Amino acid sequence: MEHIRNFCIIAHIDHGKSTLADRLLELTGTVEKREMQAQLLDQMDLEREKGITIKMQPVTMSYTQNEKEYQLNLIDTPGHVDFGYEVSRSLAACEGALLVVDATQGVQAQTLANLYLAIEAGLEIVPVLNKIDLPSADVPRISKEITDLIGSDPSEILAISAKTGEGVPEVLEAIVDRVPAPVAPTTIETQALVFDSVYDDYQGVVANIRLFSGELKRGAEARFLATRKEIDVLEVGVFRPKREKRDVLKAGEVGYVVTGLKDVRDSRVGDTLASSADVERLPGYKPVLPMVFASLYPTDADEYFDLRDALGKLQLNDAALSFEPESSPALGRGFRCGFLGMLHLEIITERLDREFDLELILTTPSVSYLVGLTGGEELRIYNAEQLPDRSQVNWIREPWMKAEVVLPSQYVGQVMELMNQYRGSYVNTEYLHETRAIVHFEIPLASLITDFFDRLKSVTQGYGSLNYEFKEERDGDLVKLDILVAGERVSAFSRLVPRDEAHAEGRRVVTKLKDVIPKQSFAVPLQAAIGGKVIARETIKALRKDVTAKLYGGDVTRKRKLLEKQKKGKKRMAQAGKVQIPQEAFLAVLKREE
Repeated sequence: MEHIRNFCIIAHIDHGKSTLADRLLELTGTVEKREMQAQLLDQMDLEREKGITIKMQPVTMSYTQNEKEYQLNLIDTPGHVDFGYEVSRSLAACEGALLVVDATQGVQAQTLANLYLAIEAGLEIVPVLNKIDLPSADVPRISKEITDLIGSDPSEILAISAKTGEGVPEVLEAIVDRVPAPVAPTTIETQALVFDSVYDDYQGVVANIRLFSGELKRGAEARFLATRKEIDVLEVGVFRPKREKRDVLKAGEVGYVVTGLKDVRDSRVGDTLASSADVERLPGYKPVLPMVFASLYPTDADEYFDLRDALGKLQLNDAALSFEPESSPALGRGFRCGFLGMLHLEIITERLDREFDLELILTTPSVSYLVGLTGGEELRIYNAEQLPDRSQVNWIREPWMKAEVVLPSQYVGQVMELMNQYRGSYVNTEYLHETRAIVHFEIPLASLITDFFDRLKSVTQGYGSLNYEFKEERDGDLVKLDILVAGERVSAFSRLVPRDEAHAEGRRVVTKLKDVIPKQSFAVPLQAAIGGKVIARETIKALRKDVTAKLYGGDVTRKRKLLEKQKKGKKRMAQAGKVQIPQEAFLAVLKREE
């Protein structure tokens, strides 16, 4: 195993991970020049359109140094905070990590978060300073930030330009010299960690694995230790970057196994694939904690089972997604889904639309609350509709996050002001450099999932970067805010808000809905209420047809008669009419005005 190097690339979003991976594939001859394209390891159309990595992607490269051939196994990882679970899973399959920092932007919030994950996993860190070819690159200053951060010698930092290829050969040499080879196995039995999976319509579940001991051959018998499912290995191989068959996978290698399983629940990310039931299980991963909850309902009730199967296949490919069935009197049967953040929610709904051709209704995203009842029991609720009668509630606790913003120091004041608007609690400020600071604060998750990140980018002119993680659940003085449209309570708009902000929030929501919901043939009252008390109201005026247009003269009573007839008709319509609420209204109420 001396010839194997397993490593990943970690960085903040848009610091050049995918571009560096492209250059490594070119230099090692893994991909021919005529097949080369930008972001080669980003396989999904969605990743190319948004310019971000969503899924981790393994690839095996061959590299010769001093007449000795090495096998380099790279796992490309995402950079956005919502996909941090992908990063943590890839780290468990590696011995080293390239820490890529943009020479124009410096250390960012997700750089810190990913670095701490890598150090916690015991990985060897190889610092890389990227984009040195840009005129705005400040190599001495950013190098000092990196050395202060990880305590390395300045000479250990590799200055490169992934775009032009400058300095990239030195990165390959550093991987071989600095990243340790896999640790020799203590057993001859097969032990493989499943770090990712995908469902193939023809081959069933295909598991991406890192082999820690033993070997896997085609036709061999193996079993998943957690699900106790036995399989016959149909095919093994590596990624170059497309799947390439091999006769055998040996200890230390990264590759894939075609299991032939048709039930996605039989293969779990973090499970151990072993040669027998007596083999010790690998540690796997700590369970992921969903942060944002929203319900998905098919627009066509007949597509309920299609949605269930689609979510199962996505969960196999994205272990951070959780879902369970629920039903609504207005929307029928659907699923309550847990996500790591708003971008994660957006990506999943987009994938359901593109990959499975499903039209969905998405409810307003919310967070989970812990409710203490007067009888002493505790209840976990995922939306305001599940809140018991207020007379039975003793206390409500909401999740608080520990957050940090890395930004130029001149914007610290604006960020402090923004935190106060979103119920944030200031902790302290650290200075990476005289011109850059890290502001630490605590904030309720319910405030964070609105448009906090958009406003942060606005007040810092795009230079602020945010990272957050769960801290604790705290007591809050919260009340249930209901929204009534044409006299009917819309359960999807119900939410828990702080009592002292309820009036302002109710006014904001009905004003926003007035702009988003299209006019009807009758006047539509919009009301915000707490219990039975209406605290804010707006009215969407009726579409008015000019019924007097055909009049060409005569007494004014003719005109009045037509208008009275129209008025009575509108009154009848208002009693029986239903208001169709557009999909964008559910997300629009989350966004605050500047």
